Amino acid sequence: MLWTMAEHLTIRSIHGTAALERADRLLREVWRTSRGEDPPIPLDLMCAFAHTGGYVGGAFLDDELVGAAAGFLAAGRTLHSHVAGVSALARGRGVGRALKDHQRAWAAERGLDAVSWTFDPLVRRNAYFNLSRLGARVGAYLPDFYGPMSDGINDGGPSDRLFVTWPTQESPAPAPVSGDEGIDVVTGTGVVCAARNAPLLRCATPPDVESLRAADPRAARRWREALAEGLGGALERGYRVTGFTRSGWYLLARGGAA
Repeated sequence: MLWTMAEHLTIRSIHGTAALERADRLLREVWRTSRGEDPPIPLDLMCAFAHTGGYVGGAFLDDELVGAAAGFLAAGRTLHSHVAGVSALARGRGVGRALKDHQRAWAAERGLDAVSWTFDPLVRRNAYFNLSRLGARVGAYLPDFYGPMSDGINDGGPSDRLFVTWPTQESPAPAPVSGDEGIDVVTGTGVVCAARNAPLLRCATPPDVESLRAADPRAARRWREALAEGLGGALERGYRVTGFTRSGWYLLARGGAA
């Protein structure tokens, strides 16, 4: 599959050792992986995905690779996107959205029902992109899903993740929400409140957890613990995430309400 978009942006599947090595170098740069650290995905695994019918896609501005993503076929007629990254020089130019759209179209061509992936629930920009712009649906809060991860992005602490799915059939993204309603479960200081049966809840996120990890690791860990108890606990009690605001709040409703 080949897509050509604005700004000379092309999204296409990647095959062959040389092209996959380019993708490996890009993802290492995005994750700021230094010598001796594990890359976000091993090169041999990307080669196996590409050769056996999995997904490996690249975003090219003219002939320069500026984004890459890789995933595998999963249960429930799903493409699971294991990793995706965009070069710092190309951010803000729609590359991440183009890669996701390419994954979704790739999955639909093969009769798959959805694309799934995980993301760090503390990273505000990713939560807004995934939930409010794409309209992905939160399936579960996964405590320490990958185990300790030490690289240029993660801090070696628990790797909590939200698991989301994005149907391949057309579905509108959630309507914009203000976030003014709902009882706070996690406040701006990361304190968990005791509201357990309110019909609406909201959970805050820090403005930039990656910078916070470097400047104040203890505060970042407190945020992790608070969000695990607040957001993770609410999902376990039957709440559903119904949106994410521009100001950084997860919105939740009790039961099946959306």
